[in-house]
Amino acid sequence: MSVFQKLVLASGSPRRIELLQQAGIEPDRLIASEIDETPKRAEHPASLAKRLSREKAERALEIYRKDPDEGEAFLVAADTVVAVGRRILPKAQLAEEAANCLRLLSGRTHRVYTGVCVIAPSGKVRQKLSETRVRFKRLSREEQESYLASGEWRGKAGGYAIQGLAGTFVVKLVGSYTGVVGLPLHETVNLLVGDGYKVHFAWLSARS
Repeated sequence: MSVFQKLVLASGSPRRIELLQQAGIEPDRLIASEIDETPKRAEHPASLAKRLSREKAERALEIYRKDPDEGEAFLVAADTVVAVGRRILPKAQLAEEAANCLRLLSGRTHRVYTGVCVIAPSGKVRQKLSETRVRFKRLSREEQESYLASGEWRGKAGGYAIQGLAGTFVVKLVGSYTGVVGLPLHETVNLLVGDGYKVHFAWLSARS
């Protein structure tokens, strides 16, 4: 049996691509599927992360199957939700949104939920949820204003990117760092291996 297996990542996020590469996986195709990410009434943040990851996966699969020349593939999708209690923070697009997030997160513990969805070539759908507690230091006005000026927050859940400048705000993290970045590697790899994707084959030829 050939070891070649195609993998599609339902995202155009550079950070998710880098995380897959960290696990020795090079996606064969990227499909950034656009969906409505509006939370449903009284929807729990964890449920939202799982629902959106599945909807992204299913939408990307729809797009992928429209090309008759594409063969079978594993499809991976993820979505990250930042919450304080049951309050879901936005994926900040405006400076005002990001500023509100920083004020709310300052000196507090919040939770980051990342849902992962894998659709196997057989059509089988499996999901996992990563939950991480993150505590921020109390942020000074200068820190908040400087971070907003950096523009790093744009499009990020909760208005920050832990892999960037905002990493200096983190006092404590309990859970998955890669989950906070956007793709929990433990959960993702376990799902793929469980569905028959040869994650570890590429490791055999890796050079230290």
